[in-house]
Amino acid sequence: MTNKQAYTIRVALIVALGGFLMGFDASVISGVVKFIEPQFNLTKLELGWSVSSLTLTATLAMMVSGPLSDKFGRKGMLRLAAVLYAISAIGSALAPNFILLVIARMIGGFGVGASLILAPMYIAEISPPDMRGRMVSFNQLNIVIGISVAFFTNYLILQFGQSSASWAKALMFDAYNWRWMLGLETLPAILYFFGLFFVPESPRWQVMKGKEAEAIKTFHKVTSPEQTEQQVRDVKESLKSGKKVQKLPLKELFKPAMRLVLTIGIVVAILQQITGINSVFFYAPMIFEQSGIGTDASFVQAILVGLTNLVFTVVAILFIDKLGRKPLLTIGVAGIALSMFLLAYGFNTATYTLTEDAIKFLPDDVKTELLQPMINKTYQNDVSFKSAIQQSLGENDAKQFESAILTASISMNPTLILIGILGFVACFAFSIGPVMWVLFSELFPIKVRGLAISLTGFINSAVSFLVQLVFPWELANFGSSTTFLIYGLFAAAGFFFVLFVVPETKGKTLEELERILVK
Repeated sequence: MTNKQAYTIRVALIVALGGFLMGFDASVISGVVKFIEPQFNLTKLELGWSVSSLTLTATLAMMVSGPLSDKFGRKGMLRLAAVLYAISAIGSALAPNFILLVIARMIGGFGVGASLILAPMYIAEISPPDMRGRMVSFNQLNIVIGISVAFFTNYLILQFGQSSASWAKALMFDAYNWRWMLGLETLPAILYFFGLFFVPESPRWQVMKGKEAEAIKTFHKVTSPEQTEQQVRDVKESLKSGKKVQKLPLKELFKPAMRLVLTIGIVVAILQQITGINSVFFYAPMIFEQSGIGTDASFVQAILVGLTNLVFTVVAILFIDKLGRKPLLTIGVAGIALSMFLLAYGFNTATYTLTEDAIKFLPDDVKTELLQPMINKTYQNDVSFKSAIQQSLGENDAKQFESAILTASISMNPTLILIGILGFVACFAFSIGPVMWVLFSELFPIKVRGLAISLTGFINSAVSFLVQLVFPWELANFGSSTTFLIYGLFAAAGFFFVLFVVPETKGKTLEELERILVK
């Protein structure tokens, strides 16, 4: 490895720490929802709102972060994102009620939106063409590391809460478990803020602002003098040819010349979220509890989700510049569809029967005499079973004890659910997860790149918001089987779009791709 390559990797890893924060911030809520639902007496849509509110402000941030970074620089906007992450973590941990919790989470959403857009944009703009795919994928790698760490720390805090150790009791891990889960993010946020002082500004942004000498110095750190001259010439030529676009960027996005790349960007942005990835990441313990394995086991299996995501994201990084973007997308989206169909089948086979023996293993606080009308009655789906629990115990007690009653009553093969979820996460992680952001950083011309990535990122985040918001409501009203079947059908449709429409972009400079795709 050369010094220039080592420098490129070091800078990319620092900038991609924004991805870690995004992954942690997004997935840490998966361990929180179980506790805040009964504590704040939330409805299913309020529970969905507690999760999706972050994504709502992230969506708003994506609308402006690209253009703002064109004006103020990628680096400065990323530092602002780090500050927002820290404020959100502290505010969420100390929130005394549901409304203030949501407000704190929404503040963090602005940081998520900015870093999700700007980190891969920055990395793409500083990386040589032969390293770009792997370097941009570092951001996705850090996202999945953040997700994995969040699942692990959630489980760890849950165990600390059950510990009899004096230090664990003194720190009140039991009473404040979900507050500890949310507050831990403060530490990496501070680290990110100071780490960004050790990276340069984007050389392409420097050329855009007329700082050619500074851009040359930056390019020299990552590539040869000959390649530096070519890169600067290409950027200047792209800026020159796109001069009119600068005056009317929004109008330019919807001209016939941009139709192909914009269509690809929008469809891929929707596909990445409509197949349910954030339902899994943000509600993983809830999903596993639906298979009847109990709370502790569901948190353990959530850790497996994070580890699977991490391993197969590394696979994507290793092969994205060797096999190309399209093969990974095609195989991965097909696997997503099959995994979702397996989940739908697995939950469809489940039956629910509460027996006299099973009642003996329920928590002492459960008013078992109210459950007598359900004894030895078999329910064919989770919707009717949960409805019966609510009718027997009332809404508040049903929220608190539903998991325990379901665990005692369910008859199904939970291994099928684990295989389906892990298969889905693996296929997502080596395909549309990292590949989408690589495509976004490659498809659009430099003069409208900030605006175009903001638009597609906005659409991606808006779909994610809706998926997260309605997921608890879907489980309650449609049931697990139908919910995952819907995700599988969307994935099947996306497979054919990828197969017939999405082009291969590996091995080409950003300027070459512009000449090929934008007519």
